[in-house]
Amino acid sequence: MITFTPINKTKFYQLIAKFRTIQADFLREFEVNDIFSNSKIYEILIANELNHTLIPGHSGSKDAQDSKGTYEYKHFKETSSNHSWTFNDYTDSTIANLALSEGVIFAHIDDTVFPAVLDWYIYVDAKICSNYLKNRTTDLLQRQPKGKPNARRMINISAKQLETDLQLTKITISTPKQQGKYVQWLDNLYNLSKDLEKCTNVINILTSNKIWEVLIAVELNHNVNSEQGGRAGGHDAYDANGDVYEYKVSKTFSWQFQDISENVLGKYKNDKAIILAVVDKTAITITAIYSAKPEKVVARLREKLNEKQENYANENKEVRRLQVSLTKGDLEIIAATQIL
Repeated sequence: MITFTPINKTKFYQLIAKFRTIQADFLREFEVNDIFSNSKIYEILIANELNHTLIPGHSGSKDAQDSKGTYEYKHFKETSSNHSWTFNDYTDSTIANLALSEGVIFAHIDDTVFPAVLDWYIYVDAKICSNYLKNRTTDLLQRQPKGKPNARRMINISAKQLETDLQLTKITISTPKQQGKYVQWLDNLYNLSKDLEKCTNVINILTSNKIWEVLIAVELNHNVNSEQGGRAGGHDAYDANGDVYEYKVSKTFSWQFQDISENVLGKYKNDKAIILAVVDKTAITITAIYSAKPEKVVARLREKLNEKQENYANENKEVRRLQVSLTKGDLEIIAATQIL
């Protein structure tokens, strides 16, 4: 059973204030904002080790550059259940566009130590990588069972595949770099994250989007489920009564629900409420929080997914991924209550 632990809010907000200062200073120094989402800390770590300069932005843009050109980063952690690099929602154009950069860094992060380190990586020339992925996607489509296309358009690449298929070798980093343009920022981020994890009992707080869930949970007097999807269950947070909650966090009034299935929708019905939050990821503040009953949300998600499938079928298009968004206009339909 998960134990609820009250959070020291005074200590928590003192730490968040320090995060805000780091974010503001980092933005001013490097023109890079939102350094706390999507495991950005590992991109900072890789860039520091390889003497690269980070490029502002997240998905849809290259990650870093040097005098030779731009680079795409892919990484996985040692503690991850998936020891491969993933290309999600690829298209023919994104694969072709990859060839316009200098190279792709396939990195391994050893997060069994603190602070985590980049201990090895495989470098692939961008044109070679683009061509390799193009051939891999063709092969995947040919091997898909009839009637079961690779709708999500996801490719997993392992180190063994790169070593065998492309005759490449791992580049080992035996001693982590003690200097570099980002090293002081990494030290500060790791030290602060350690303090915040201790304050909230949430591990890996700077990976994925967990810090935003924690920010919302403290506001709502919830605890974040530190091991989401594991033995502790698939919910995001829980309260002192043991009731569980699903969180959706966005920078805008549009919340994505991905990989919708009857199993996923069924799990939502076990939640006390679906929490829809809007956050400012530069200022590290909460803009708004809405709460909705799961049955209302599930009904609307089914309705929107059915509409999407019908529209795609009418246009002879493939629904690549079972995902829809709830928008500001849906809040009234699902009878959402604004609580902040």
